[in-house]
Amino acid sequence: MDYMTPFTRRVNFDEGTIPDAVAVQERRLADLQGMFADAAAEAALLPTNPLIYRVYEATQNPAIPGQLRYSTTVIYPGTVGGEYFMTKGHYHAQGDRAELYLGLVGEGYLILQTPEGEINVQRMTPGAAAYVPPYWGHRTINVGKGNFAFFACYPADAGYDYGSIAQTGFASIVVERDGQPQVVSNPRFRK
Repeated sequence: MDYMTPFTRRVNFDEGTIPDAVAVQERRLADLQGMFADAAAEAALLPTNPLIYRVYEATQNPAIPGQLRYSTTVIYPGTVGGEYFMTKGHYHAQGDRAELYLGLVGEGYLILQTPEGEINVQRMTPGAAAYVPPYWGHRTINVGKGNFAFFACYPADAGYDYGSIAQTGFASIVVERDGQPQVVSNPRFRK
């Protein structure tokens, strides 16, 4: 038996980062192009290409059954045409894999969707543990004035299916109305 060496990574609960992350991914507006409902507002912001979020990967464990990976994501505050900054959103390539999110900093929403377009929205705050069941697409959204960060743990072989979300979008979006988040139908959703 070839045993994997155990390890520990520190999670900074004040910032939602992993200081000794093995990889950090940045997503800017250009990486989410076409995902916001207001195409004109998106196009107007593209020249500045604001940073939307960072993912701090604690592990790159083998993508095989039995292994786990974990990370943190920090979504910065902001809107595009009134729609809050968000992650790209994805289904798992291995659809029968679940995921667990734990709110660390700030305030956000976890929006989940079945392939048929059924929506479920979970409010995320520090200490909120949200379960993402198998077969549900998921996206996180910063609805606060400061950074929103969460911890995620998932099977290493879950993989990512970003293409399905890029083709259809989510059936609902979260926009700011009178200073408050509101879940509304996405005019760009294609079922």
